[in-house]
Parts: sequence; structure tokens; C-alpha cells
Amino acid sequence: MGDLSLVTIIVIAANVIISFKGFNDDAFFEKYKFNIGDIQRGAKYQLLTSGFLHVNTTHLFVNMLTLYFFANVVIYGLGNIGFILVYIASLILGNLLSYIFHKHEPHYRAVGASGAVMGILYSAILLRPDMMLGLFFVIPIPAYIFGIGYLLYTIWGMKKQFGNIGHDAHFGGAAGGYLLTLVLAPWVFQSHLLMVILLAVPLVILFVLQKMGKI
Repeated sequence: MGDLSLVTIIVIAANVIISFKGFNDDAFFEKYKFNIGDIQRGAKYQLLTSGFLHVNTTHLFVNMLTLYFFANVVIYGLGNIGFILVYIASLILGNLLSYIFHKHEPHYRAVGASGAVMGILYSAILLRPDMMLGLFFVIPIPAYIFGIGYLLYTIWGMKKQFGNIGHDAHFGGAAGGYLLTLVLAPWVFQSHLLMVILLAVPLVILFVLQKMGKI
């Protein structure tokens, strides 16, 4: 947390500007949202552009607030370039996972920076597993407990198709943040090996369930 860095301001500004354009321009929103049918017809750019659109101001605010809380941790640990790489890679990987799970649903659509933000959150937890988060902004909880618990909830949501939420994009984003952080900061293996193993548990569970055809 703390003062916003320039790179965080730029990312938040891009989300705000593009989202408000989408709020007021239906044609723009329809062209750049994530839509399975459009992507299969060649609109691959939607894998990126949909991550800068949001359904409404509440959706936008929640994502940008979460980004604000954790951006500086990632910037401090990985630098500005590392932060951007994690953000964009998590966004795209989240949407790719959504595509894999919904490729036979041509009308499936989604928007939001949640995949990218989950990547930043998971990266921050790997870099600073000693962080304490405020559950509901009140109840203190270790960051790694929150991360593991949220992804286990996400797996359940993917299995149950619960809540009309893009759980698969959240999961793909978290996986992207996890993997890229390990590549960019291999010192994490030595400093936080237990956290590396614990945070991998939901990823392994998803892989096993997918191979078993349970999700």
C-alpha cells in the first residue's frame, strides 16, 4: 500500500478510461469484450482488451481498490517491468483458461480486470507471505490463508458454475501471477519455500480435477 507509483496510476487510468468508454458506448463494449464466438471468428485481441472493460462502476472500483492495495508489494519485489509483465500475463492467462473451459459455448462473454488483479494478489502473497489482510476490511487474516482459501472457493465455483462469476479467469490469473513471480524472483524458493508449496496446492487440485473430468 502507500503512495501510488506512476506505473500503477497508468494501469488504473487505462482501466478507468476504457471502462467508462464502454459504459457509454455499446458498440465499443461489444467489440472489445471477451466473447467465445467472436474469438473463434478471429477477434483474438479480446483476450487482452476485455480485461480493461467492466460491467459497472462497482465492478471497476473493487478491482482497482484491490490493485491499489497490492501493487506496491509487487513493484517493490519485481520492479515496474515485472509488475507490468505479471499484470498482462495474468490477464491473458485468465482469459485463456476461460476460453479453454467455455470453448463450446459461443455465447459466453465476460469482462473485467479480475484475472490480472488476482495475478498481482498472488504475486504479492508469494513475495510477502507475512502480510496480514483485513477480511471484510475488519478481520485480520494471513495473506497466504486468504490466497489458498480463495482459490479453493474458486475451484468449487468453477465446478458448480456458482454466482455468474468468471471463476476460471480468477484462477488462471492467480496461476499466472504465481508462475511468473517464481520465474522473475527465484529467490522466493529459498526464502518462502513452504509458501511456494502451499500456494501450489489449489493449482494441483484443479489440474487433477480437470484430468479426471470433474470440472
